[in-house]
Amino acid sequence: MQLEYFQLIDRILDLNMDEKKITVEAQVPQHSTIFEGHFPGHPIMPGVLLIESMAQTSGWLLIALMKFERMPFLAAVKEAKMRGFVAPGELLTVQASVVHEGSGYAITDAKVMVGGKLRSNATITFSHVPFPNPDLRGYMDAVAKRIGFPSQAIA
Repeated sequence: MQLEYFQLIDRILDLNMDEKKITVEAQVPQHSTIFEGHFPGHPIMPGVLLIESMAQTSGWLLIALMKFERMPFLAAVKEAKMRGFVAPGELLTVQASVVHEGSGYAITDAKVMVGGKLRSNATITFSHVPFPNPDLRGYMDAVAKRIGFPSQAIA
Protein backbone atom coordinates (compact mmCIF):
# COMPACT_ATOMS: atom_id res chain seq x y z
CA MET A 1 0.00 0.00 0.00
CA GLN A 2 1.29 3.45 -0.86
CA LEU A 3 -0.18 6.40 0.96
CA GLU A 4 0.81 10.03 0.81
CA TYR A 5 -0.06 12.71 3.30
CA PHE A 6 -2.94 14.91 2.22
CA GLN A 7 -4.80 17.92 3.44
CA LEU A 8 -7.79 18.79 1.31
CA ILE A 9 -9.03 22.19 2.45
CA ASP A 10 -7.28 25.32 1.18
CA ARG A 11 -9.38 28.09 2.74
CA ILE A 12 -12.60 28.76 4.58
CA LEU A 13 -14.81 31.11 2.57
CA ASP A 14 -17.74 31.38 4.97
CA LEU A 15 -18.56 30.08 8.43
CA ASN A 16 -22.08 30.80 9.68
CA MET A 17 -22.33 29.69 13.30
CA ASP A 18 -26.00 30.65 13.63
CA GLU A 19 -27.06 28.59 10.63
CA LYS A 20 -24.44 25.89 11.35
CA LYS A 21 -23.04 26.04 7.81
CA ILE A 22 -19.59 26.30 6.27
CA THR A 23 -18.24 26.83 2.76
CA VAL A 24 -14.63 26.11 1.84
CA GLU A 25 -12.51 26.08 -1.29
CA ALA A 26 -9.98 23.53 -2.46
CA GLN A 27 -7.90 23.63 -5.62
CA VAL A 28 -7.25 20.16 -7.04
CA PRO A 29 -3.56 20.09 -8.01
CA GLN A 30 -2.69 19.81 -11.69
CA HIS A 31 -0.08 17.17 -10.89
CA SER A 32 -0.08 14.61 -8.11
CA THR A 33 1.16 11.06 -7.77
CA ILE A 34 -2.44 10.10 -6.95
CA PHE A 35 -3.31 10.64 -10.63
CA GLU A 36 -0.57 8.29 -11.85
CA GLY A 37 -2.69 5.31 -10.90
CA HIS A 38 -6.15 6.92 -10.95
CA PHE A 39 -6.27 6.63 -13.96
CA PRO A 40 -3.45 6.64 -16.55
CA GLY A 41 -4.58 8.70 -19.52
CA HIS A 42 -7.77 9.80 -17.73
CA PRO A 43 -6.80 11.34 -14.37
CA ILE A 44 -9.69 11.92 -11.95
CA MET A 45 -9.84 12.67 -8.27
CA PRO A 46 -10.76 9.48 -6.36
CA GLY A 47 -14.27 9.45 -4.92
CA VAL A 48 -12.88 8.59 -1.51
CA LEU A 49 -10.94 11.88 -1.55
CA LEU A 50 -14.12 13.77 -2.42
CA ILE A 51 -15.72 12.14 0.61
CA GLU A 52 -12.67 13.08 2.69
CA SER A 53 -12.93 16.69 1.54
CA MET A 54 -16.56 16.74 2.71
CA ALA A 55 -15.54 15.13 6.01
CA GLN A 56 -12.75 17.66 6.57
CA THR A 57 -15.12 20.54 5.77
CA SER A 58 -17.71 19.15 8.16
CA GLY A 59 -15.02 18.65 10.79
CA TRP A 60 -14.03 22.33 10.69
CA LEU A 61 -17.66 23.31 11.10
CA LEU A 62 -18.00 21.04 14.14
CA ILE A 63 -14.76 22.30 15.66
CA ALA A 64 -16.11 25.84 15.35
CA LEU A 65 -19.46 24.95 16.90
CA MET A 66 -17.69 23.19 19.79
CA LYS A 67 -15.45 26.25 20.32
CA PHE A 68 -12.29 24.28 19.50
CA GLU A 69 -12.71 22.20 22.66
CA ARG A 70 -13.50 18.84 21.04
CA MET A 71 -12.14 16.93 18.05
CA PRO A 72 -14.57 15.30 15.61
CA PHE A 73 -13.70 11.88 14.22
CA LEU A 74 -15.36 10.26 11.22
CA ALA A 75 -17.82 7.58 12.36
CA ALA A 76 -19.98 6.84 9.29
CA VAL A 77 -20.65 7.89 5.73
CA LYS A 78 -24.18 7.42 4.40
CA GLU A 79 -25.78 8.22 1.10
CA ALA A 80 -22.48 9.13 -0.55
CA LYS A 81 -22.97 9.77 -4.24
CA MET A 82 -20.46 10.56 -6.96
CA ARG A 83 -22.35 12.59 -9.54
CA GLY A 84 -19.54 13.55 -11.89
CA PHE A 85 -15.79 13.45 -12.37
CA VAL A 86 -13.38 15.92 -10.80
CA ALA A 87 -10.30 16.55 -12.91
CA PRO A 88 -6.85 17.90 -12.02
CA GLY A 89 -6.83 21.70 -11.77
CA GLU A 90 -10.51 22.13 -10.92
CA LEU A 91 -11.59 24.39 -8.08
CA LEU A 92 -13.87 22.70 -5.57
CA THR A 93 -16.43 24.49 -3.45
CA VAL A 94 -17.35 22.28 -0.50
CA GLN A 95 -20.31 23.04 1.75
CA ALA A 96 -21.54 21.37 4.91
CA SER A 97 -24.34 21.93 7.37
CA VAL A 98 -25.24 20.27 10.66
CA VAL A 99 -28.47 18.26 10.58
CA HIS A 100 -28.21 16.66 14.04
CA GLU A 101 -26.21 17.07 17.24
CA GLY A 102 -26.34 15.18 20.50
CA SER A 103 -25.01 12.38 22.71
CA GLY A 104 -21.42 12.82 21.56
CA TYR A 105 -22.31 12.62 17.86
CA ALA A 106 -23.05 15.03 15.05
CA ILE A 107 -24.41 14.47 11.55
CA THR A 108 -23.76 16.75 8.57
CA ASP A 109 -24.98 16.99 5.02
CA ALA A 110 -22.17 17.95 2.68
CA LYS A 111 -21.62 18.52 -1.00
CA VAL A 112 -18.82 19.18 -3.49
CA MET A 113 -19.45 21.50 -6.41
CA VAL A 114 -17.35 22.59 -9.37
CA GLY A 115 -18.46 25.69 -11.22
CA GLY A 116 -21.81 25.57 -9.43
CA LYS A 117 -22.49 21.98 -10.52
CA LEU A 118 -22.92 19.21 -7.95
CA ARG A 119 -20.22 16.55 -8.24
CA SER A 120 -20.65 14.67 -4.95
CA ASN A 121 -22.72 14.67 -1.78
CA ALA A 122 -22.97 12.66 1.43
CA THR A 123 -24.45 12.46 4.90
CA ILE A 124 -21.60 12.10 7.39
CA THR A 125 -21.66 11.09 11.06
CA PHE A 126 -18.96 12.09 13.54
CA SER A 127 -18.18 11.19 17.11
CA HIS A 128 -16.38 13.87 19.08
CA VAL A 129 -14.14 13.79 22.11
CA PRO A 130 -11.93 16.25 23.96
CA PHE A 131 -8.64 16.70 22.11
CA PRO A 132 -6.69 13.53 22.96
CA ASN A 133 -3.35 15.32 23.45
CA PRO A 134 -1.69 18.73 23.18
CA ASP A 135 0.23 17.76 20.02
CA LEU A 136 -2.97 17.19 18.05
CA ARG A 137 -4.48 20.40 19.36
CA GLY A 138 -1.34 22.34 18.39
CA TYR A 139 -1.37 20.79 14.94
CA MET A 140 -5.04 21.72 14.46
CA ASP A 141 -4.32 25.28 15.63
CA ALA A 142 -1.62 25.58 12.94
CA VAL A 143 -3.89 24.20 10.22
CA ALA A 144 -6.69 26.53 11.34
CA LYS A 145 -4.42 29.53 10.80
CA ARG A 146 -3.34 28.27 7.38
CA ILE A 147 -6.93 27.84 6.10
CA GLY A 148 -8.26 31.10 7.57
CA PHE A 149 -10.31 29.70 10.45
CA PRO A 150 -12.13 32.74 11.90
CA SER A 151 -10.64 33.62 15.28
CA GLN A 152 -14.03 34.82 16.53
CA ALA A 153 -15.27 31.22 16.18
CA ILE A 154 -12.91 30.18 18.98
CA ALA A 155 -13.99 32.86 21.48
